[in-house]
Amino acid sequence: MVRTRFDKQLECLNNELISMGTLIEKAIEMAVDALINQDVEKAKIAMSFDDEVDKKEGDIEALCLKLILQQQPVASDLRTISSALKMITDMERIADHAVDISGLTIEMAGLPYIKRLNHIKEMAKETTLMLISSIDAYVNKDLEKAQIVINSDDIVDELFLKVKSEIIDLIHENKENGKQATDLIMVAKYFERIGDHATNIAEWVIFSITGKHNKK
Repeated sequence: MVRTRFDKQLECLNNELISMGTLIEKAIEMAVDALINQDVEKAKIAMSFDDEVDKKEGDIEALCLKLILQQQPVASDLRTISSALKMITDMERIADHAVDISGLTIEMAGLPYIKRLNHIKEMAKETTLMLISSIDAYVNKDLEKAQIVINSDDIVDELFLKVKSEIIDLIHENKENGKQATDLIMVAKYFERIGDHATNIAEWVIFSITGKHNKK
């Protein structure tokens, strides 16, 4: 009976993590759409998701502490719960970066872009997939999927270097491009950091399953 109740609470934890991930996914998608279309109002809506994400983080943290204090979990359960506590920190930071990107979108809204955002769009797509896959790997205890997320970080890093190189060339061509160029590099850097946080989540997934935590 006690174990059945505990398993139900662990399932509730999984559902809360999925819910938090869905909120962050929506925030990123809206932030990207606002960025591409230079849509200030949509950028503001994307930023508004942050409060919901923060609340969800607090709810999950409280649930994890309740499970630890009230249920006296065995070692494997404790790894599952402690990993969730680590994961939500990275998830919250991903949401913060969606806010950062939206803030830069608002700053850049007055002028047309100095370059097409193809590689930045690729970064957004890849990092969103990494986030979703890392949470799915946790819920389904899928080591292979977690490792795929970790390997995908190299793709994001390569895209960031491409964006940076292209934008530096544009600055050399015309120094008047400097302000927007710097903002676009920062947008790409925030997506690169989102990839890093998704990688962290995947590493905690591996720890929750194996008990080993190897930083990439």
